[in-house]
Amino acid sequence: MNPSDIKQRLGSGLLSFPVTHFDAEGRFAPESYKAHVEWLSGFEAPVLFAAGGTGEFFSLSPSEIPAIVSAAKEAAGDTAIVSGCGYGTDVAIDIAKSAEKAGADGILLLPHYLIDAPQEGLYQHVRRVCQATGVGVMVYNRDNSVLHADTLARLCDECPNLVAFKDGTGDIGLVRQITAKMGDRLMYLGGMPTAELFAEAYLGAGFTTYSSAVFNFVPGLAVEFYKALRAGERATCERILIDFFYPFMAIRNRSKGYAVSAVKAGVRLQGFNAGKVRSPLADLTREEEGLLDALIQPYRRKQAA
Repeated sequence: MNPSDIKQRLGSGLLSFPVTHFDAEGRFAPESYKAHVEWLSGFEAPVLFAAGGTGEFFSLSPSEIPAIVSAAKEAAGDTAIVSGCGYGTDVAIDIAKSAEKAGADGILLLPHYLIDAPQEGLYQHVRRVCQATGVGVMVYNRDNSVLHADTLARLCDECPNLVAFKDGTGDIGLVRQITAKMGDRLMYLGGMPTAELFAEAYLGAGFTTYSSAVFNFVPGLAVEFYKALRAGERATCERILIDFFYPFMAIRNRSKGYAVSAVKAGVRLQGFNAGKVRSPLADLTREEEGLLDALIQPYRRKQAA
């Protein structure tokens, strides 16, 4: 898939990041993962992100990523697959190349490791990764990797395959400056944890879509919310926020890392053998899983007898 094609796909609907499934020994479990991706691809998400943030990219070795991408491609049908990518520049280049070889339709460049970096360093980092691959690249503004509008404009001028900008900073002033400056040169993706909580604000800032973590285990509800948001049906959005997202937020906020752990618990509760999260994350307690189980009861997956 060429960069312009993945750009169009990114803007055509709701996006999500499947969790990465692990077996009892903590190894990648491809069959369970493929069953989950196949289920998700039956809903209206034009792009799924393999080995992304919710997929525990930070706990994967670079050598594991191609197998995850390949499994996602095998199971996803017509749904496009974007691979997570990150760490230092040389490692990120290796990941981008191996993910492209494994069939990835695009690359999401996650924040680099640990340190803060100046704008010139971020510019060189993104530019080199873009130049190392022929697929479309998305940059993710978050934590220690925050591109300013002028830096992003330089990258847009020099990197034709830079197709999208994802934001997880919550800095609406910055993202509005970026959408105003870059216009339709990029596709804009909301990337806050539990993005539905911020979706209305980001829509007003020029973002057409976002990645939904809860799509992993309540995809029908996630699509319903997205459609209501885009249709301006505020009463429906508020009902879903009150009935589901605010209670989910209360569970998610019980411990650091639960933005991933709670999602993976939801996938297990829907009947998939997704396994535990890898350290340094921790799984929900039994009490917390009970709270989540009760919350998703109205959205139970129909399983074959």
